Amino acid sequence: MREIQIHPDILNRHMPVDFLTRVKQAPILCDGAMGTLLYAKGVFINRSYDELNLSQPDLIRGVHHEYLQAGAEIIETNTFGANSFRLGRHSLTDKVGEINRTGVRLAREAAKSFDVWVAGSVGPLGTRIEPLGKTSFQEARDAFREQIAALAEAGADLLILETFGYLEEIHQAILAARDVNASLPIVAQVTIDEDGNCLDGSDPETFAPKIVEWGADVIGCNCSVGPVAMLDAIERVRAVTNLPLSAQPNAGIPRSVDGRNIYLCSPEYMASYARKFVAAGVRVVGGCCGTTPDHIRKMKAALRVGEARGKSAAAHTGSSQTAPTAVPAVPLEKRSLIGSKLGRGEFLTMVEIVPPKGTDIRKEVEGARFLKSVGVDAVNIPDSPRASARMSNQALSLLIQREVGIEAILHYTCRDRNVLGIQSDLLGADAVGIRNLICITGDPPKMGNYPDATAVFDVDAIGLVNVVHNLNRGMDIGGNPIGSGTGFVIGVGANPGHTDLEEEIRRFEYKVQAGAEYAVTQPVFDLRLLENFLRRIEHCRVPVVAGIWPLVSVRNAEFMKNELRVSVPDSILERMARAQNPEAARAEGVAIAREMLIAARQMVQGAQISAPMGRYTSAVDVLEALGTARPLTSA
Repeated sequence: MREIQIHPDILNRHMPVDFLTRVKQAPILCDGAMGTLLYAKGVFINRSYDELNLSQPDLIRGVHHEYLQAGAEIIETNTFGANSFRLGRHSLTDKVGEINRTGVRLAREAAKSFDVWVAGSVGPLGTRIEPLGKTSFQEARDAFREQIAALAEAGADLLILETFGYLEEIHQAILAARDVNASLPIVAQVTIDEDGNCLDGSDPETFAPKIVEWGADVIGCNCSVGPVAMLDAIERVRAVTNLPLSAQPNAGIPRSVDGRNIYLCSPEYMASYARKFVAAGVRVVGGCCGTTPDHIRKMKAALRVGEARGKSAAAHTGSSQTAPTAVPAVPLEKRSLIGSKLGRGEFLTMVEIVPPKGTDIRKEVEGARFLKSVGVDAVNIPDSPRASARMSNQALSLLIQREVGIEAILHYTCRDRNVLGIQSDLLGADAVGIRNLICITGDPPKMGNYPDATAVFDVDAIGLVNVVHNLNRGMDIGGNPIGSGTGFVIGVGANPGHTDLEEEIRRFEYKVQAGAEYAVTQPVFDLRLLENFLRRIEHCRVPVVAGIWPLVSVRNAEFMKNELRVSVPDSILERMARAQNPEAARAEGVAIAREMLIAARQMVQGAQISAPMGRYTSAVDVLEALGTARPLTSA
């Protein structure tokens, strides 16, 4: 069988590094589900989605572009069902070549300004082949050859054979691909059930060696199951082959909601499993049904700063390349006063200072000076809370440290910065002496006074902790040495009263695994929730600082409960409602906060006291319950 001749214009185009070379070096991110997005855009499932290459090319290019913008490094052509059997159901048998060639062209046009690979997508025929059906092996092989020849002729960089449930069928597809072009890379993926078996009953220990023997370059699984079951299967495949692996799970098991199948795995959850797949040896990672550009964007961020940083591609592919060596992090006790107190197990006190909306910082500087005078350890400076536009908290932290001599704890959010800006900011912060961080995802802009502002969210708080942890060990975002490491004390947020506590605990575990060294909670008004949360995180415990908020009115309490979703018991609301005037309400708020602090004192290793409306005396009134603050002066 002669090999397909590719047009010189295609051969001469700008291409990324050879796919088979790259796949042995580092993970590659594939795109998500084409069908999911087309269905979401109003295309009914009784249509031939492949035919849309001809009738609605702009729609297909648009979907490709969404995944490219999200960070995909491989985009698959819209040709999953573009074989003669499936197209025949729509009276399109004579369009096999045109649909497949157009599918490659549309993907290439969408990717013209990106260095990515275009993969020809090839799915099952949609008919049973022998011995279970009437279609012979030869007929199946001929049908696959017709489709693959068109994909290769149009210039696909590789083939992804996907969602095959029967080994004999994927065998014929691999044979057809080798008939067409012996050197075209093949990613061969089967679909599995919850037990890891193909539809024909073949388990990973059976199907993996066979697919390797038949000549696939990358072997893996896609569709049907979510990340958990697929990871189990991938680990079994890894045990029987050294080939690079691929994994493209569904975004969970679909649930029927109002007559539609909805995939419920969040982008963050898929991203966390992207790291686990890489740690298991996967080198092509992406998503199948239910996976959207949002999922791919989060997965991209996770792979940039993945938890698998210590498990290089060489460990699984036999590559002789060695990963750069990290430097030892500065001991926690030597990074800052905060780090020293945390390291020694001493109780930490901090008070929040919110940056001003303008440039006048006199009130904030005087407040910091007052707080230092009464023995507060540090000031905690949020980053434009509730997505409001305020002075840079990094600038205010620097000014307070220089003018007052008290340590600042910098809230650092992912909302406004891409990974390049994050790294630049953090290196700059370390250079000017800011050592203490609280890494948080950040409130979305729609919550603030500029709801039309765009957000970035290249990474979330978990990814941000990974970035900082790497910087502390002398490694940049890409894992390259930067010389001596930074000296940050890495804090994170925690919400003991979260409505989905299981999710909150899961994310807390990831934060600690990524390198978090202490946590600051949301305001505590219900000690039972705090006790339960601390008990649930005992297995991954880091020092916890309790958030304490002196309420100023019953309206303030209602806002905390109903709009910020902080757990405020009815008994607290009743106490605030009984206050006869504003002064009495503030006094009652301080009394409640003092009670919370005294009760939580033996459970936690510190307290962060908020200062509503900049009333720093109220914050210190609360801290005096510890018996550690010096006598107050006016402020």
